[in-house]
Amino acid sequence: MYNKKSILLGDYTHPKFHPLQGVDAQISYILNEVISVQCSENKNLLLLEHLKPFDLCICYFDLWDDQVSKQQTSGLLSYVSQGGGLLVLHNGLSLGNRRYELAQLMGGRFDGHPPIQPISFRVSGEHPVTEGVEPFELEEEPYQIQFDPLTEKEVLLEYKLGEDWYPAAWTHEYGLGRVVYFMPGHHEPTFQHPQIRKLILQAARWAAHLPG
Repeated sequence: MYNKKSILLGDYTHPKFHPLQGVDAQISYILNEVISVQCSENKNLLLLEHLKPFDLCICYFDLWDDQVSKQQTSGLLSYVSQGGGLLVLHNGLSLGNRRYELAQLMGGRFDGHPPIQPISFRVSGEHPVTEGVEPFELEEEPYQIQFDPLTEKEVLLEYKLGEDWYPAAWTHEYGLGRVVYFMPGHHEPTFQHPQIRKLILQAARWAAHLPG
């Protein structure tokens, strides 16, 4: 049925805050018509020989007290630089907390967050990922991000905290590959919102070079 394949990586057994259960079903449903979704918590799937068969890697790892190995780090860096697509969702940014190379790959590092609360989101600029997306609100964790100043990122989405707007999604190219990060994604209800579903579908298409 599918010509394209993706791997969704997260934590089933020992997540600290964000289990992959439930989110896996939502992502599979969102991408059902364009790309197959294989789900796993096996960090060894980050090794290049295991990632190579996939057109897209979706990262939902919840690794706040753990880290991936140097070999796994190298695998993901090589995969993306050689043309693989990477879609990082919310806590997937934790992958770079103890590996600066992965923080650079993803464009930033987690730097704390205020309590979960209603948050307003708006599109920033024009891009295939945000085409047709309207402003929306979600109960979400407003992640604060320490950005890598060297990454030439394009901000796709912003969220409002107090009177200020902050980046909530961005994209950039890394070697031959494409990277997209979405800040929203704390729990399963986020992935049921129609605007989030549209964003994830369009991000997967763009990052994996799928036809529109």
